[in-house]
Amino acid sequence: MSSANQAVVNPSLGAVRVKVKLTNTLDEYFVEQGQLDPSQVHTCEIDALVDRRRMRTFLPVDVVRQLDLRIWRQEVVKFADGSEKVLSHSESVKIELLGRETSVGAIVAGDEVVIGQVVLELLDLVVDEENQRVIPNPAHPNGPVFRI
Repeated sequence: MSSANQAVVNPSLGAVRVKVKLTNTLDEYFVEQGQLDPSQVHTCEIDALVDRRRMRTFLPVDVVRQLDLRIWRQEVVKFADGSEKVLSHSESVKIELLGRETSVGAIVAGDEVVIGQVVLELLDLVVDEENQRVIPNPAHPNGPVFRI
C-alpha cells in the first residue's frame, strides 16, 4: 500500500491524515477456514485522521456497514468535557498503516475514521509534529517492539 506511506496535512485544522486499509477480520478468519471466498472479504482504503488526544479508534456508521462489521456491544464513553454517552462498539477490524497492521474493536461514532493513541502504540508509530506526519518509531524503524 504505497500511498499509505505519506501523510497529508490539513493546515486549516492542523490534522494529520493518513491513508489506511481497513479489513473485516472475521471475514479473513472465514477465508482461512475455507468458508468464504477471498473475493468476498470486506475491505476499504480510506483517509483517516490521526488524533493522539483520543485513545480509541472511531469508525463512522457508513464505514462499519461497508466493512460489514457487527456491533459487538454498547459501552459508556467519556468525553473531554466530562460528559458521557453510550455508543456502539464494533467487532475487530484490521488496520494497516505504513506497512504495519493490528486489529482492534472500534467505537461507532462520528463522520470520519479516527485513529487514536492505542493503535499508534500497537503499531509502534509516532506523530512527527514538526513535519505533521505519522512515522515509524525512530527507535524501532524495522517493526514494532512491544514493552511488556
